Amino acid sequence: MDLRATIRDVPDFPKPGIIYKDITPLLCDKKAFSQVIDTLANHYRDHEIDLIMGAEARGFILGGALAFEMGCGFVPARKPGKLPHKVTKAIYDLEYGTDSLEIHVDAIEPGARVLIVDDVLATGGTAAAKAELVTKMKGEVAGIAFLIELGFLGGREKLGDYNIFSMITYE
Repeated sequence: MDLRATIRDVPDFPKPGIIYKDITPLLCDKKAFSQVIDTLANHYRDHEIDLIMGAEARGFILGGALAFEMGCGFVPARKPGKLPHKVTKAIYDLEYGTDSLEIHVDAIEPGARVLIVDDVLATGGTAAAKAELVTKMKGEVAGIAFLIELGFLGGREKLGDYNIFSMITYE
């Protein structure tokens, strides 16, 4: 199945000049969604993954489904103030300012192998923040997987030597 055909371009969202890659049609298509999860699971099946980490909101959808498929736990990375227990934080740069992600301090045991999953690799800031959270908790980043990579934004370079897998790349 051609997954690109299930991704909708939305011009000028969230601001003028940006073409947003909307994966909602893909998620609504049971064959396309299954293909994504199957492809990711098959790619990482031999990597001894303990946990999947996804950030809200689309990272929850892909990461949760993948964790279920692979028989792993799931670690939610959330915006500040959304988690009810003691947290640790990673701050990352935005075009104008900074943002941050948090996880519970007991979410990742030392030595746990964590696969980070998200819908889009753009500038790499959020993925780098998630990797920082894993290493801060003395876990190991087993890989970073994306449905879509916007190659023209250079986010892969910000992620260094991590094992990166993107299903669809737009140059």
